Amino acid sequence: MFETLSKAPQDKIFALMAEIAADNRPGKIDLGIGVYKDDDGNTPIMTAVKKAEERIVSTGKTKTYIGVAGNKGFANAMVKLSLGDSVAADRVRAAQAPGGTGALWVLLTLLKRANPDATVWISDPSWPNHKPMAIAAGFKVAEYPYFDPTTRGVRFDDLLRTLDGLGKNDIVLLHGCCHNPTGANLTHEQWDQVVASLKRTGAFPLVDMAYQGFGDGLEEDAYGLRAIAREIEEFVCATSCSKNFGLYRERVGCAMLIGKNATEADTANSQMLNVIRGAYSQPPDHGAEIVRMILEDDALRQEWMDELEAMRKRMVHNRTALSEAIRKRSNSTDFDFVADHRGMFSLLGLDEATVDHLKAENAVYMLDDSRVNIAGLADERIERLADAIVSATR
Repeated sequence: MFETLSKAPQDKIFALMAEIAADNRPGKIDLGIGVYKDDDGNTPIMTAVKKAEERIVSTGKTKTYIGVAGNKGFANAMVKLSLGDSVAADRVRAAQAPGGTGALWVLLTLLKRANPDATVWISDPSWPNHKPMAIAAGFKVAEYPYFDPTTRGVRFDDLLRTLDGLGKNDIVLLHGCCHNPTGANLTHEQWDQVVASLKRTGAFPLVDMAYQGFGDGLEEDAYGLRAIAREIEEFVCATSCSKNFGLYRERVGCAMLIGKNATEADTANSQMLNVIRGAYSQPPDHGAEIVRMILEDDALRQEWMDELEAMRKRMVHNRTALSEAIRKRSNSTDFDFVADHRGMFSLLGLDEATVDHLKAENAVYMLDDSRVNIAGLADERIERLADAIVSATR
């Protein structure tokens, strides 16, 4: 049986992790996989998460099944967190999923059932898993212009021109905030124009909301998603709690669908639950119950929001400090864009040879497209990173 198989390509992010682990040089700088790290290089458990987990352990009375839709209190809380009051509740259905990736998979499989002839449009560039997931779901895939490597900003005129040419057989995958891998995000005015285009053409929005709270704040980061909810009759959204709750290994996500009316939402939801039942039957509860408890408890919610805001501000600080350090050393504004971007990532615009040089000579690790995880920087390493970048790009 297995002799018919050829070896699958290794995921670049996890391959880089293995390289970093094997490097024994002191002071190596890991800017690879997208996890938040403190100044000691640790990915801490948030105190609100610890408190919720302790309550669950001390008060739990059963480990019985929770059902195909998962933790319903969690799903309802996530809908409120992401959508606010932007859409009537009777049009919204949501199910817990194993991570934001699991939520995307559920929604892509659902959309394939709904429109098997659709094309999924993905930003150029995008998170590396978007394209293979859409292809695995059976969709044709195309790219819409997004990032300008010269200005380090969004190619918005080209983006909008492409969207204006789409129609009802097109699904547009949009990053809700904190674009991965570029860090370049749409302004509120640009979001409004994107929504107007989608409404005009009938193209279907699929929103990936993986980083709410990591950009400009919990409410601010939801602007684009809520603008869609207010104007578009039907769409889907995948959310993740990996980053903003620090629950990476717990795999906590939510798949949301919004129908034109309650009847259509119920029909689509029945299909979504059927997709889940035929795949992993039902999701694990532990991480979702942590999130539910935090979001439904006023004190825990405030503690979590304060911690999240501190993390967000640290990332903004890292961006400003790195761009200023590079400018001071290079007497150039070439990397000022790092301070303007938001979220965990930025594309530095370095070629692959320079990336390899930084790895070999300076123990600085990033993906070969020069995507760096700003949240992985410790204060004491910013100056060294600036030195290495300026030296390698002279």
